This record gives sequence, structure tokens and C-alpha cells, in this order.
Amino acid sequence: MKILDCTLRDGGYYTNWNFDKRITDLYFKSLNDLPVDYLEVGYRCSPGNDYYGEYYYCPPYVLDRIKSISNKKLVIILDEKNIKKEEVNELLRPCVGVISMIRFAIDPKNFKRALILAEEVKKMGFEVGFNVMYMSTWKDESDFLESIKYVEGITDYFYMVDSFGGVFPKDVKDTIDIVRSKTNVPLGFHGHNNLELALVNSLTALENGVEIIDATITGMGRGAGNLKTELLLTVLNSTKGLEVDFNALSQISGAFELLQKEFEWGTNIPYMVSGANSLPQKEVMEWVSKRYYSYNSIIRALHNKKEGVKDNLKFDILKHENSSKEVLIIGGGESVIAHIKALIVYLEANPEITIIHASSKNAKPFINLKNEQIFCLVGNEGHRLEDVFSEYVDFKGLCVLPPYPREMGTYVPVSVESRTYELENVSFSNLKVYSHTSLAIQTALNLGVDNILITGYDGYSGDKIAEKEQELFIENEGLFQDGIAKGVDFYSLTPSKYKSLKAKSVYGLLI
Repeated sequence: MKILDCTLRDGGYYTNWNFDKRITDLYFKSLNDLPVDYLEVGYRCSPGNDYYGEYYYCPPYVLDRIKSISNKKLVIILDEKNIKKEEVNELLRPCVGVISMIRFAIDPKNFKRALILAEEVKKMGFEVGFNVMYMSTWKDESDFLESIKYVEGITDYFYMVDSFGGVFPKDVKDTIDIVRSKTNVPLGFHGHNNLELALVNSLTALENGVEIIDATITGMGRGAGNLKTELLLTVLNSTKGLEVDFNALSQISGAFELLQKEFEWGTNIPYMVSGANSLPQKEVMEWVSKRYYSYNSIIRALHNKKEGVKDNLKFDILKHENSSKEVLIIGGGESVIAHIKALIVYLEANPEITIIHASSKNAKPFINLKNEQIFCLVGNEGHRLEDVFSEYVDFKGLCVLPPYPREMGTYVPVSVESRTYELENVSFSNLKVYSHTSLAIQTALNLGVDNILITGYDGYSGDKIAEKEQELFIENEGLFQDGIAKGVDFYSLTPSKYKSLKAKSVYGLLI
């Protein structure tokens, strides 16, 4: 059997295919001393409009550098749906003599088109691998199953890819039997680890005649990740006597463990649910990376997808009987509590100001004020609201949701359902995001405000902020600027690093 390590290609979904040169040099040198046959180093793609790093495009100088360091057979993968037949020669000409195998990521529905592309690649002298995705759904792809026989003479490896990470050992064996009835081409297996079955599924594949297995260092890969190379090698060392240099293995796995702390790949409940129900990984990965999506929100979204439901709850549109010249939007930042006395005194003196809680994190001190209060329910806010008001039976506020249908599904505490509404749209911004901030600003604009006062939008300190925080900061800045473009002024009453917000100290308002 052979092992293909695809860490840089599959791990690129977390790093945008950028890797520090020190870690890639260590990767190639460490793998030189390990019983791995192929290294899949990235994609080759035509230029696009989005930014992706060097291992997404693998320009010739990158391939030449890898070849000078690595003693392994090198592999790149082409995404079949993005490649035209007339592009193949130009894309792969720089790879001749450097790359040993070209693999195709293939949707079963496009299998026949992939055969045509592969014929062009085979003419150029490369080994060819077919990574056919969505293995758990093949039973419904009769046209694809009948076309497998045409791979003879075109592909060197036919891979079964558990894209959703939800197959079991029996499924692996049954699928091998089906494919073996169609072709004698050597088989491969690429297992995802949503249900933590990547190892047992890979061992089952080997026991049933599969000849090549994919793995990645620390399991780094899209969504829940893959079979860990270090785990596979350790098991094969123990059960088959495979010689493994554990010094080299621990050195490179240790380096990637540091990356894992930063990017947090690996399985969790949303990935488990999506894997068990053969639901898309791309969306789950995006949802998990968003700071304001709770696991409960994600599970509801996955349940709705499984059931084919747009959303699980619908409410009346929030219509305001009275206008408001000023509102105070309260975020979740520490500045709210730091300046709480001044904020309370100001609001008590101005009961006509509507309070909009973008997050209910800081809502408790404002409970007894006479001001109208509106709570934005997005992400995990329904559960947070329950925690904040757990001891208060008589809820006097209003709750507002994003427009129906909501991608993440809807959770509203039973105790506030009768006072919950939704927005008809969020139209003030072209960003088209349904976040705490966008809901709060749209609600304020619907009130006909002249000014929007802000507190609890502190921004972030430090030389280096986390990627999620930076993304949220940029998104909020964009939303503030779009709100300003509607002719409304934004003032922060407490310290803020947001440049779009004018300063207006709450203490100055108390003179």
C-alpha cells in the first residue's frame, strides 16, 4: 500500500494556502525521512478575482523549490469544475518533470467530463488520480456508477472520497465491492474525520484491497479535517512493522499542532451532525468560524437543510408607532460597564431615547429604565437573553430578528415570543449581512433617527488581533459607513477605536 500526504493542499482551506516558509521547509525535510510515497502540495488554477496563496496556484518557482528539497513524488490537484479542456496544457506544462501525479477533484455528476480532461493530462505523461467526492451519495448516482468502467487506461488511482465524513466501515466495504465490480484500477480512500472514523475507515479500506490512503499532518484539512498522518504511521508501525522515524514525525506534527491552536481544525458537534447527515462541509466551516453563530444556531441550520425547510419560525414585521430622533445602540464591549453610572444617569434624564441592544451581554443594568428597549436576536442572542432575564417574568422589551428566512434557523425564548418581531429587510448596506450591528442600525433607521449614539463598540487593542476579530471590526466599520451614507450621524459616548464613529463623551452630556 502507499500513503499520500495532502497537508498543504487540504490544510490550505484554513490558511488560504499561505504557509510560513519555515514550516514548509520543515515539512518537506521531515517527510523525506518518513514512509510516505506522495506529497500533494496544492492546486493549479487559472487566475481569479479572490486572493489565494502560493499553494493554491503553485507557480513554477514554488514547484522547483519543493522539488529541490523533497525526495517524494509530488502531486497537484485540479478542481474539475473550474478547469476547461483547452486550459489543461497551459496549466500543466510547467509541471512536466517536476510533478508526478495530477489528481482531479470530481463531482460524480461531472464524471464524464472529467474523463475527457484526464485523457489530456495522461497524454502529457503524468500519473492520474480521480478523487470522486460525496461517496455517501453514490448509490443515487446510477449514471456515474455505470461510467466507472471507462477509467481503464485513463486513471492510475480511483479514489473514494468521504466528503461529508459520515460513512462507516461497512459503507467502505460495500462501496469497494461496487467499484471493484466496474473496474480493476487501483483504488484509494480519502477519509474525513467528522465522526472520528477516518482511521477505522482507512484501515477497513486497506483490509479490502485499497492500495493508497490519504492523510494529513495533525489531520489538518477542510472542516473537521482528515486522517492524521502521524496516527496512520503509528498504527502501521505497531500492526504491520512499518519503519517510522518518530523523531522526524514528532518534529513536524509538533509544528502543526501550534498551527492547530490558531486555526482550530478538528471535529465538533456541527461537523458531527453534518457528517452523519451528508450535509455540506463548506457552509459548516464558514458558520463555525463566525464569532456570533452558536452551535445551537448551526445545528438548527443543518436540521432545516436536512428537512428542506426555509426556516422554523416566522414573526410579524416590526412596525414602529412612534419615531425617535435619537437611539442608543449598546454593544458587548467592556466600556459599557466601565461607564455604566454615567450612561444610566443620561438615559434617566432622556427617557425618549430608544435603547437598542445589539447584544444583550450588557443589558442587565438597563432593565429598570423607562426607555423603550429593543433586543436584536441574532446568533446566540436568544440563549443569552434567557440568561440575562432568567429571574424576570415581566419582560417589557421588544425583540427583533433578521428577515425571514434566516440562514441559521431561529431560536426565541418562549417567554418573549409574544413580543418578538422581524425586520422586513436590511436595506441600508450593500454588505448584506445579518449581524448584531446590521440589525441594530436598520432598526434605528426604521425609527427615523437623526443621530445614532453608540456604546460598547470598543474595537480591539494590541499589535495583532485575531483574524475573526479583525474580520468583525472591518465588517462593523463598513456597516457604520453605510449608515452614515444614509444621512445619519454616529457618535460613540464611550472610548472606541472605530474611526467611523465621532466622539461625544457621555460625561460632557451630563454638564
